[in-house]
Amino acid sequence: MKTLYLIRHAKSSWEFDLPDDKRPLNNRGLNDAELIGEHLKTLIKPIDKVLCSPAERAYSTAKIILSHLEIDDSVFSLEPDLYDFGGHKVIEVIKNCDDDVDTLMIFGHNHAFTSIANLFGSESIDNLPTAGVVCIEFKENNWKDITVGKNLLTIFPKSLKK
Repeated sequence: MKTLYLIRHAKSSWEFDLPDDKRPLNNRGLNDAELIGEHLKTLIKPIDKVLCSPAERAYSTAKIILSHLEIDDSVFSLEPDLYDFGGHKVIEVIKNCDDDVDTLMIFGHNHAFTSIANLFGSESIDNLPTAGVVCIEFKENNWKDITVGKNLLTIFPKSLKK
């Protein structure tokens, strides 16, 4: 069995005149990433590998969320192909993951992540919001063979706010 966590970066700032991949998180993004990390710590399975888009907003989101989880830094790496908005490169990253990895967590971008959640998940979503999480479990034992899995978890920051 394989388990995939898709986590979209938290809300980023448009306040500064920066290249797209350099945009930081805004205050809402910082707060939402903390909220998601705190909530996830009781729900996640052990994570074998964490891959993250090199974009500043994705990296910052990953670092904040991962600070709440007991995940060794050695399983974390930046993956340039996750800086993809269409999804083809993201699917390649997932399907080319080493089969020793049973649970994969990836941080990246829309529209790719919404499309992938709907392609591989058993439940359709309209949009994976910023800092949103979808977890899908697959019956296959090889990443290259995954098809439609079962949604185990869908968390949106809005649903965690009082």
